[in-house]
Amino acid sequence: MYDYIKGTLVQKHQNTPKGNFVTLECNSIGYLIEVNKRALRELGELNDECKIYVSLTHREDFMGLCGFASKEDRDLFNILQSVSGVGVKVALVLLDEFSGCELIATVIKEDAKALSRAKGVGQKMAQKIILELKDKLINWQEKMPVDISDINAQDINKEDVSDAQAVLLSLGYTIEEIKPAIKSAVARSKDKLNSEEILKQALTYLAQ
Repeated sequence: MYDYIKGTLVQKHQNTPKGNFVTLECNSIGYLIEVNKRALRELGELNDECKIYVSLTHREDFMGLCGFASKEDRDLFNILQSVSGVGVKVALVLLDEFSGCELIATVIKEDAKALSRAKGVGQKMAQKIILELKDKLINWQEKMPVDISDINAQDINKEDVSDAQAVLLSLGYTIEEIKPAIKSAVARSKDKLNSEEILKQALTYLAQ
């Protein structure tokens, strides 16, 4: 029903009895959105303009929005809830304990011990998550944008990285080939790159 909401971050509600929340004002409407602590940090400061990717939770006794700083985290949140016994709170905790890339890697490596570090996730639940999601996340990982957080590239738009990656995948390159090519293109550039320029430089790298 909703993809994202873009507006002004007007309130942060931390460590309330029901969790962490933000209020985002858009067109004179204040949306109360549940978040985890990592998203609370990543979304910025009060009065900043921000874009929150949201997921609508609708149960018999509750309806509300959960929000994330990235589309990938929101989509991974929805995937996590496909596991029986993993609800909103557990999915939020997992995406607080691990970044999206870390969580996928942990599941694929079948590291139940690491997963069980997250509050409320015991060894049995961790093994269930691995059993039900490993194959799904291996396939989904192919569509996940290359992580460039370890590169000083603040002006690079994640959507441009995602667009360039999608084209390279369609050309038959594997994700293992694409990751270093895109990271090299971004790291070597001193100027802001759009998707076409990232693609051009990545193809140059792959042709070497």
